[in-house]
Amino acid sequence: MRLRFALAAGLMTMAASVIPSLAADRAIVVLDASGSMWAQIDGVPRITIARQTIKEVLGRLPAGLELGLMAYGHREKGSCQDIETLVPPAAGSAAAISAAVDRINPKGKTPLSAAVKRAAEELRYTEEKATVILVTDGIETCDADPCALANELEKGGVGFTAHVVGFGLTEEEGRKVACLAENTGGMYVQAGDGNALSEALATTVAQASQPAAKPTPAPAPAPEPAAPEYNFAPVVIMAEGEDPLPGNAGNAWEVYRANADGSRGEYVSTDYGNSWKTSLEPGKYVVVARYGEAGTEQPVTIEAGKLTEPLFVLNAGTLIVRPLAIPGGEPVDGAAVNLVYPGGETTTYGQATFITPAGEQKLNVRIGAGEVTETVVVNAGDTVTKDVVVGVGRAVTNAAYVPGMKVEDGGLFLEILKAAKKLDGSRGSVVSAYGPDSAHEVPPGDYVLHARIGETDAETPFSVKVGETTDVEVVLNAGVLAISAPGAHSIEILGAKKDIQGKRKSFSYSYGEEFQTTLPAGDYVVVARQLNDDAGKEAEAKVSAGERTETAVALP
Repeated sequence: MRLRFALAAGLMTMAASVIPSLAADRAIVVLDASGSMWAQIDGVPRITIARQTIKEVLGRLPAGLELGLMAYGHREKGSCQDIETLVPPAAGSAAAISAAVDRINPKGKTPLSAAVKRAAEELRYTEEKATVILVTDGIETCDADPCALANELEKGGVGFTAHVVGFGLTEEEGRKVACLAENTGGMYVQAGDGNALSEALATTVAQASQPAAKPTPAPAPAPEPAAPEYNFAPVVIMAEGEDPLPGNAGNAWEVYRANADGSRGEYVSTDYGNSWKTSLEPGKYVVVARYGEAGTEQPVTIEAGKLTEPLFVLNAGTLIVRPLAIPGGEPVDGAAVNLVYPGGETTTYGQATFITPAGEQKLNVRIGAGEVTETVVVNAGDTVTKDVVVGVGRAVTNAAYVPGMKVEDGGLFLEILKAAKKLDGSRGSVVSAYGPDSAHEVPPGDYVLHARIGETDAETPFSVKVGETTDVEVVLNAGVLAISAPGAHSIEILGAKKDIQGKRKSFSYSYGEEFQTTLPAGDYVVVARQLNDDAGKEAEAKVSAGERTETAVALP
């Protein structure tokens, strides 16, 4: 919890040294309520620490200070307009602010620039002195430039000042928001942990304790050589002797501190593009370059005052896979393309472009039930386009009660089976689906379509040719039997004809007073039973193909 108390000290130092000097001036605390505020420090969510810290600061502020509270990201996810003034600036607002922070539920984005600007406008910064204290645990996520905003507020304001508390920010993230304070004459306090915050306050409190009026600038010292904007500018190429990738190639850079044995240590950052440049602290690093499925890493040493420009060679090539249903056809969007490359495996759909390590690549392409496996060699720096022809036809499957009367019920089950039977007499399943008009890509050959709905099933043979569509329909020779038996506990449907043992075949059984199912055309006996009545009451029913039969059973 040292961070919370240090943060409280930082805020109180700001309030004591800056705000009181403004006497009756007005200020707004802008609180980050984005989803990341649920992250924990020493087991305590950041939002909980912020609530407690703000309450502690409020208890020590001058009673006459006109202080308000604004929050962003607390009402909806993904919105850059989720900014709300929870408590307008007013004297004696401590109790209202305390209650407001307790109601905040972090969940959204981080529109910190828009929030600071809105706070400045509510404080009438172009007419009166105004102070904004921003508490944020993240950087801008809504396509705004905090530094440009700071310059705008500084130029247009009568006496505008922004103070920023970077709550849990890294050093690099802190640099992206510190300009809000630096460009308006305010303070930036980085609260990475309790010790770091204490050190930061040691250097900023003295300046913050000075009167709020901005001093007259001292004569500029003699110009010194400008510090370089960056000291690390890596470049990646596909193969030896090739040109660098374009700046917008989308390649990734991962930076790690190096362990004593040269292996990857603490993670530092991830960035993108072949035009990426940055400044790293002097020391030893391991840098990983990735592009598509290819990657390479090497040690990098950063020395003070020197520019390091390492070259990364991916030793990779480009493989373009075009999955085709038939020779000369167009790539199939839904085709599954699986690539096993040196060092890994990946799957995508439709025409695919892979950046892959040089070497032998194994391709498996599936279109519907059709599947082909091929091998291709990609050399470093080469681009290989590979057409993979799966060779399938299309089967559109349906079922009909009688010829010309298609089953439209979604409970219809259709399954394509291989025509050749196994040794045990069964057939292998190729593909299945529910509902009418089921379309499937299958390899050429002989098949059987099996259809089932209710208590009826039937099958029919068919064949498929490459590149052709085959319409297949199974005729069920069936109808629908609807039974009503008020007061019944269960309903059973039996065949009308008894076997040699005098027993009837049971076709279906259901609980309740009503039952409907599909049955092969023929004669049946319906038995409706009440609870604890095994005998029940019988009624005869005749089902005709393509027709609906309704039967009522009257129970005592």
